[in-house]
Amino acid sequence: MKQYPSIPTVDAAPESLLERGHLWIQEKIDGAGVRFQLRDSGMIRLGDRERVYKADDVPPSYHHLLRHLRENLDREALHAAVEDVESVVFFGDATVKRTIDYDWERTPSFLGYDVWFADEERFLPPDAVEKVYASLGLRSVNTFQKEVRAVDFDPQSYEIPDSNWYDGPAAGVVLRNKTGDRAQLSRNFETEDGPSPARQPADVLADELGTDRRFRRVATRLEARDRPVTVDSLYDRVFEDIAREENDRLFQGRGYFDVGAFRSELAALTSEFVADRPK
Repeated sequence: MKQYPSIPTVDAAPESLLERGHLWIQEKIDGAGVRFQLRDSGMIRLGDRERVYKADDVPPSYHHLLRHLRENLDREALHAAVEDVESVVFFGDATVKRTIDYDWERTPSFLGYDVWFADEERFLPPDAVEKVYASLGLRSVNTFQKEVRAVDFDPQSYEIPDSNWYDGPAAGVVLRNKTGDRAQLSRNFETEDGPSPARQPADVLADELGTDRRFRRVATRLEARDRPVTVDSLYDRVFEDIAREENDRLFQGRGYFDVGAFRSELAALTSEFVADRPK
């Protein structure tokens, strides 16, 4: 599966980016870069920047992303648009917690920023990327400004706009033109020692993160889709939400997190919640 090229900083960008043509200025997401393709079998093949995962090897932080793609990707539309669906690779960000605490309820699990067509050996221009994701039932990264004259853009005086996905400044911007040149301009985050790893025992951590409020929120989401609230359906989605929203503490920290023990404690809490719900 096609790997995504690294995006240079503005200082290291090709000179042509800021000397001619027009720019699209898009929000840089503080998430995890991912790629996926639809297999002929209908299965979704998922990878990150370095590796491609087997179906049973997807990290917990990406379970929410994978469910989102399975439930929202319009497979029929993709089959109708291209002869070989496996020749198309989609690139974007999995919106998992790294530094910025996004508004998780309204932030899609995936925000696309590029599409690769292997048959033509090319990436699509940014305007076409937006149309493709919209036609497939997915969201693309938001664009702050379109068709800005490159010679008018001054990286030194440019102020990073507010994010589309939480009440605060974006992580940065990505500059793109229609010839394929790209560059990023990031804001300086406050210096931190990194996420504090989860050190509590599994039962304490499950009580902290598996709250009644979270269970109720996920149950409401299930009912809105006319799906039954069972122990299995609720447990899977609650765990996915926690892994996504607490990714920095659980999976980025330097401490050891016992996923199996945590899952067992969360399963017990899920059973209690379902048993206590009004029938």
